[in-house]
Amino acid sequence: MTHAAQEAALVAVMDRHPALAIAVSGGVDSMVLAHVGHRLARTDVTAVHAVSPAVPALATARVEDHARRFGWKLRLIDAGELVDPAYRANPVDRCFYCKANLYDRIRSVVGGAIASGTNLDDLGDFRPGLEAARRADVVHPFVEAGLAKADIYALARAYGLDDLAALPAQPCLASRIETGIAVDAAALAFIEAAEIELADLLPDAEALRCRITRTGVFVEVAPALAPDAHANVAARIAALCAAAGREFAGIRAYRRGAAFLRAS
Repeated sequence: MTHAAQEAALVAVMDRHPALAIAVSGGVDSMVLAHVGHRLARTDVTAVHAVSPAVPALATARVEDHARRFGWKLRLIDAGELVDPAYRANPVDRCFYCKANLYDRIRSVVGGAIASGTNLDDLGDFRPGLEAARRADVVHPFVEAGLAKADIYALARAYGLDDLAALPAQPCLASRIETGIAVDAAALAFIEAAEIELADLLPDAEALRCRITRTGVFVEVAPALAPDAHANVAARIAALCAAAGREFAGIRAYRRGAAFLRAS
């Protein structure tokens, strides 16, 4: 579809609802959906962002910045997932409990249908959050309009949203904690601090992750580091680990979803 046809399809989907609360994480998908809604849709659009220890502060700042610059109607909420023992236990379907808490909280504070930034590419992954969305009657405008991830990035570029067009995938901080290791605020804060340090050390890296595993804390990087950079990163992260009482396990190649352990 052309850019104009994609816009028209998205707006038609969104305008089926008198009011729409868009769950905006701070990632490219939900941010672009909020831009389309606020720019073009006739429906009453509210962007809703959950402020949480599992959400990087940079993501919250990005949402607030776009809301201010582009005149979004924005609600900040606490989804309360950390008070849910099922979420804190970090089972293989942790995302189900995260999204269930999020959608329950959105529904309690904002009227109308709830929309997510889910796109066609997401449907091929194991995403327990989609089951929570189904139970909460959440709508997925990108899916209904036939848009995939590449289409969303193209829309961001067409709108001149350069910060979003260059934004890599950035799942929540809890995704860095190996399945079965309890999620708590201290672990999430450590991960965020380590990844800020890594971004400062390696501004040109394609991917950076701090993983908490049963073996210890791993740093994952792509592409592979030169020996001098490897030594510098190892020293800095080892110092952070020591200060937090954690074991530094080393540096390894980035692998998507490496902390997610699913029974074979």
